[in-house]
Amino acid sequence: MIKRFLPVLLLATLSAFAQKSGPDLKSILDTTCKPCDDFNRFVNQKWIDSNPIPGAYGRWGTFTKLAQDNRERLKTIVDEVVANHDAGKLAKDSNDEKLALLYTSCMDTGSIEKQGYDPLKPELARIAAIGSRPALQAEILKLARRATAAGVFLTVYQDAKNASEYIAQVGAAGLSLPERDFYFRTDDKGKQIRDEFQKYVATIFQLTGESAENATAAGKTILEFETRLAEPMLTNVERRDPYKSYHKIDLAGVEKEVPGFDWGGLFDTMKIPRATPVNLSQPKYFATFAKALAEQPLDTWKTYLKWRVLGARASLLSKPFEEAEFNFSEKVLRGVKEPLPRWERCTELVDRSLGDALGQAFVRRFFPPVAKQRMDELVANMRATLGEELANANWLSPETKKQALGKLEKINPKVGYPTKWKEYAAIPMAPGHVLENAEAASIWRVNQQIAKLGKPVDRTEWGMTPPTVNAYYSPSMNEIVFPAGILQPPFFDATADDAVNYGAIAVVIGHEIGHGFDDQGAKFDAQGNLRNWWTDADNTEFQKRTACIVDQFNSFDALPGQRHLGKLVTGEALGDLGGIALAYKAYHRSLKGAEGPVIDGLTADQRFFIAFARVWATNARPEDDSLRLKTDPHPLPKYRVIETLKNVPEFASAFNCKEGDPMVRPAAVRCKLW
Repeated sequence: MIKRFLPVLLLATLSAFAQKSGPDLKSILDTTCKPCDDFNRFVNQKWIDSNPIPGAYGRWGTFTKLAQDNRERLKTIVDEVVANHDAGKLAKDSNDEKLALLYTSCMDTGSIEKQGYDPLKPELARIAAIGSRPALQAEILKLARRATAAGVFLTVYQDAKNASEYIAQVGAAGLSLPERDFYFRTDDKGKQIRDEFQKYVATIFQLTGESAENATAAGKTILEFETRLAEPMLTNVERRDPYKSYHKIDLAGVEKEVPGFDWGGLFDTMKIPRATPVNLSQPKYFATFAKALAEQPLDTWKTYLKWRVLGARASLLSKPFEEAEFNFSEKVLRGVKEPLPRWERCTELVDRSLGDALGQAFVRRFFPPVAKQRMDELVANMRATLGEELANANWLSPETKKQALGKLEKINPKVGYPTKWKEYAAIPMAPGHVLENAEAASIWRVNQQIAKLGKPVDRTEWGMTPPTVNAYYSPSMNEIVFPAGILQPPFFDATADDAVNYGAIAVVIGHEIGHGFDDQGAKFDAQGNLRNWWTDADNTEFQKRTACIVDQFNSFDALPGQRHLGKLVTGEALGDLGGIALAYKAYHRSLKGAEGPVIDGLTADQRFFIAFARVWATNARPEDDSLRLKTDPHPLPKYRVIETLKNVPEFASAFNCKEGDPMVRPAAVRCKLW
């Protein structure tokens, strides 16, 4: 583990960048709006006006634009690999050969159209032939082995209460709508989505030769069946409490607690020793699942299994299937007008399936060593700054403070790319068979997960591919991870001065570190174990501070008549607030008492806050925003700017905002964690 330290030498290195010019921030500002009235508009309106949403997107912002830029970078890599493959220059079964075969099979629309849904016909015939309850369960197990969840899935994670060991995890799965509550919404939009879903199912069934009448009946059957499965599931807010989804038990205990399902058969099919302990994540759900196995007609189950097979693969089938899937998943749910160009979808498929094969080349070309060095320096300073904040937190008792500092000390930062790359030789790939190739990659991932059981936890593993435009904190690993994909402008810019990089990427760093101490992460200790390390008094105060965020996001309409779910966005909103507070202090810590430079008439503090707001510039369709309000634990981008900065007095000082200005929240109701 990396130890916490005060990076005196590293801060000197950072100062060498302090006079870099970087982006012209002054030119992006909308001076028709006062920064104290609406800082998101002040910083981002010019960008929003000049960047309409492309037809293939539900939203268009700095994240999506950078993701598209990265796909274009990846395409240059893929094109070269494919050219080398066509020239016979690639070693057989090498990562590059797998990459070339998967990409070209995805781009081979002639073969895809010719095959239609033929690759699925043997599986569908087997489902149609089910004639008994044992045969039904056997098919559900086969689907689980092929990474198709029909009510149940099994994978391997760290044991939440013993993070040094892996444990089998049995999860509830098999719904088609975005979230459990979509089956029960009573508003007009909720009803419309369910109606459109039934039409989508009917369209898919008609494409397999079903009559219009039977296909329509199938849509109704699927919606009713999935609604029964959804009812006992935990809501997205309930799932934020890790204690609610932890129920460790052995096989005999599962069979006793939830009889009626072939749990032993599930272990055998997944090739897991029957002595393996398991976390049964949602016992109430599985009781309903087992009851449905016994009581629902076989024809209902067969319709459901057919749908699970077809729905999961529709985007990789011939054009009529692909269009039906796009119409519901993108057009209805997110307001998207047209699909992404095929090369972009195929590049995404390769990144999902063979991410390390692409990632190595991406890192070599687009993430130079100097960028990694500078990121390491930023991370070190942010860690040290949080250490000072924790040490000085007068609301924490010495006992809790000691535990918090110990946890911070053990946080493991991963920057850019993994130290150990995956090899994909075991994944069979063939030309002209994209569905089989994609499924081979899925099965390989299942096998990789299962193979972890009984082995030491691999702390070198990454949960994102290097080109990904994102970052994360893992409570069980107690690690922060920043892929090379996000370490590009405007998030991280080697030509920019320190105020800009601290306002942008350092806030992201602080956000992820802060997740170790948010409403979820604070339940895990330094070793990654789910354990209460707070005194009762400190925990009570902590709950008050998190409740402040809940109340703020519950208090305003984000869209007409629609609000955030405060308890859903708590962790991410705390991450934003803590991240900007830490980054601001870390930046001033790096100056060692000096004043930051004025550039283009903007003070260092002003550039810091402008850089923060700039990364959230976003245009969004109403459908996409509405969907995210119901499903996304992140606040909508404009409110990540506005609501965060209302709580930050240093922002008000930087722009001379006064009490009563829209961007200033009264001191008595400001939220603050550290």
